[in-house]
Amino acid sequence: MPGKTLKNSPYNTSDDGFSGVDLLVVLAAISVLAMIVIVPASTVRKRSQMAVCSANLHEIGKMIGMYTEDHNRTLPGIQPGAQGDLWWWYKEQLNGYLTASSSSKMSQLFACPNDRGYSDLKPFSATPRFDYGSYVYNGVTMPGAPNIAGWPVSAISEPRRTLLVMEWTAHAPLSWHNSKTGRRNAPFYPNAESMVAFVDGHVNFTKIFYDGYTAAYLRDPVPGYDYRYSGN
Repeated sequence: MPGKTLKNSPYNTSDDGFSGVDLLVVLAAISVLAMIVIVPASTVRKRSQMAVCSANLHEIGKMIGMYTEDHNRTLPGIQPGAQGDLWWWYKEQLNGYLTASSSSKMSQLFACPNDRGYSDLKPFSATPRFDYGSYVYNGVTMPGAPNIAGWPVSAISEPRRTLLVMEWTAHAPLSWHNSKTGRRNAPFYPNAESMVAFVDGHVNFTKIFYDGYTAAYLRDPVPGYDYRYSGN
């Protein structure tokens, strides 16, 4: 009838509540807004955790630099009577080089926020046999393993490419920040990314070479990677 709005007209202004279509539209809008908020939040958290590791490794690298200055420009090496393997227990040689700020946060300085350990049920940074540290020194002195333990800094041919200290995952390789295995520590896989510090002082999130059967720390990578374990 003229002057009367039809019930199904889009211009109906009667207060009949939401229709099913209205509800679907609202739910869709809420879902989109949730994605806008949640995705950046997870990205920010990931970047923050990586920034913590980068800052930790910068600080540890500085401490090793101060150590070398007091030891004839020579990097930490095996010490007589020292406990534990050098690649974990190197940090005992750095105790005298903690700054006022780093000494107050000693446990955090050597702990990656994403450290999930390996064979143990807790992080490396919470395990005494790994000297409560997530980061390992390029000082694996097993026969045949490339390393820079006890090297004079001047003897290292490519300090910008030579690893100094790194997340343990660079020895596998796995990744704590961009994991393809979730919370699992197997299998190892090519190009897993780890935060690493180099002899020249810079830190990078680096892809680690894996040939499918040899642990990464037992050999230098093939050409095309930005790091090496050996000093020459």
